Amino acid sequence: MTKAIRIFKTGGPEVMEYVDVEVGDPGPGEVRLRHAAVGLNFIDVYFRTGLYPQPLPGGLGQEGAGTIEAVGAGVTGFAVGDRVAYAGRGGNGAYAEERLISADVLVKLPDSISFDTAAAMMLQGMTVQYLLRQTTPLKSGDTILFHAAAGGIGLIASQWAKALGVNMIGTVSTEEKAALAKAAGCAHVINYKTENFVERVKEITGGKGVPVVYDSIGKDTFTGSLDCLSPRGMMVSFGNASGPVPPFGMSELASRGSLYLTRPSLGAYTATRDALDATAGDLFAMVQSKKLSIDINQRYALKDVAQAHADLEGRKTTGSTILIP
Repeated sequence: MTKAIRIFKTGGPEVMEYVDVEVGDPGPGEVRLRHAAVGLNFIDVYFRTGLYPQPLPGGLGQEGAGTIEAVGAGVTGFAVGDRVAYAGRGGNGAYAEERLISADVLVKLPDSISFDTAAAMMLQGMTVQYLLRQTTPLKSGDTILFHAAAGGIGLIASQWAKALGVNMIGTVSTEEKAALAKAAGCAHVINYKTENFVERVKEITGGKGVPVVYDSIGKDTFTGSLDCLSPRGMMVSFGNASGPVPPFGMSELASRGSLYLTRPSLGAYTATRDALDATAGDLFAMVQSKKLSIDINQRYALKDVAQAHADLEGRKTTGSTILIP
């Protein structure tokens, strides 16, 4: 038996239970993975609350790093003892000491990258990779707006944007978070608790607006984000931290200058082995070259995951958070 987090109903942090589970042997195409560290991400909250439905009882967690302990029939390219990591495509179940997982979603971890770093960066780092490198064709000198700039994704995006020569305007909720975002590479930081972010973006850009907005907040910032875009700009809505975006008329895009809107997901951008390896490889190269530093600002024991979720939802966390089985 091994320990894992299971939910038998949706709700608050208290619905997560630390229980004994039987993992068993890997089936065809699978491996049994022992986690050294597990990533905590806001998408886990969406599944816990039921915003994103899943069959119950079920597990939580979509990101982890560890060592392969057993290999099922037909698995090629991986062996017992390999250091591996994954994010986004393995399905829920990372909140566990051990799990079975398809070998197709794994990537080998370079020796220079620790398990803790990998668990803290795979989902967030590959998300930033596709946002900045694939979703929109950013070029040096561009100015963008990125919400939640002091979160795990935001701090990685701040560094990556700086490395690309892109001027990132980041929003935060406290002066302490503003300092973190600025130190990470944000060209401009807006405290949306004390400033109107739409007005500030217009001031910074001389009234032009920005060609791209990256919004993981959702309901509270969506309309304002549209107002920050220049004509024919791209709205990238990739999260719902404040709740889902309410229905709106397509005329809202037309009236603001023929805007574009996309709702991307990591799974779609890493759906093939080649795409997964390329996305992860770009992330690994950025970390190995020291252009990216992964800030693990919170660590919790797996059994204390309820407190971790409460802190995450209460916006008490910064940078990346990991769970230690």
